[in-house]
Amino acid sequence: MAIDRNDPIFQSRNAAAQHPELMLSAVLHLMSHYTANAADNGGCVKLASVIERHLKALSALPELAPVLRATCLQLCEQWAAVVEQARPPQERAGFLARLIGRPRPTALPA
Repeated sequence: MAIDRNDPIFQSRNAAAQHPELMLSAVLHLMSHYTANAADNGGCVKLASVIERHLKALSALPELAPVLRATCLQLCEQWAAVVEQARPPQERAGFLARLIGRPRPTALPA
């Protein structure tokens, strides 16, 4: 899986590498907010996308225990699917393209 190193979540990698428990705590907090809001609004795509990026960043940390990295990677893929399904049809990129971090195709002017 390709990782977009331009994403702000990867800009502070030193802090995440030194304290991965903070990032893990943050993503658990975000996930609980998503779940609580999903009952009312059907979920927020932006919040789901942030959760996906946090999980992707955690899965790339070599300091994290292998079982946690694998779990984060698996959850990242599941959240990517949530984000993809929630996007309007014209904004949807291929699922595989999202996972490998390719830019989304832009619509050609009519």
